[in-house]
Amino acid sequence: MANVTVTRRIDAPVHVVFRTVAHVEQFSQAVPDILRVEFLSEVKSGVGARFRETRMMMGREASTELEVTEYVENERVRIVSEAGGALWDTVFTVAPAGEGTELKMVMDARPQTTSARMTMPLVLGIVRTAVEKDMDAVKAFCERPSQPAPR
Repeated sequence: MANVTVTRRIDAPVHVVFRTVAHVEQFSQAVPDILRVEFLSEVKSGVGARFRETRMMMGREASTELEVTEYVENERVRIVSEAGGALWDTVFTVAPAGEGTELKMVMDARPQTTSARMTMPLVLGIVRTAVEKDMDAVKAFCERPSQPAPR
């Protein structure tokens, strides 16, 4: 198993950061590389939410189906997918950090095919770059002065 871990300190309350990463509609507003999201389930947020995310990756559109499998309000959300011959298990956690929030994302990749095992080191480098860019976008989005109150 391989993993990517990225942490950001965000000058925004925990509930704002959590909502941004845990609610796909808001996450897609925060991350410019996400072009569109299509829900595949009646559930739009929380455990059981399934959706297809289409984003720009290396200058091309790439779509991935994802499912929320764990959701603890203002604490963590787990999203899983199967893509490129690997199982991807991503956990976002939020925790108070002084006046702001620490956002941590741990993405575990379990290759399921020989091809995925061979290409995983290269893929992880690309994924790390994309994840760091996403986390920077979430930070900028959450730190905007016009952040709406949670619903």
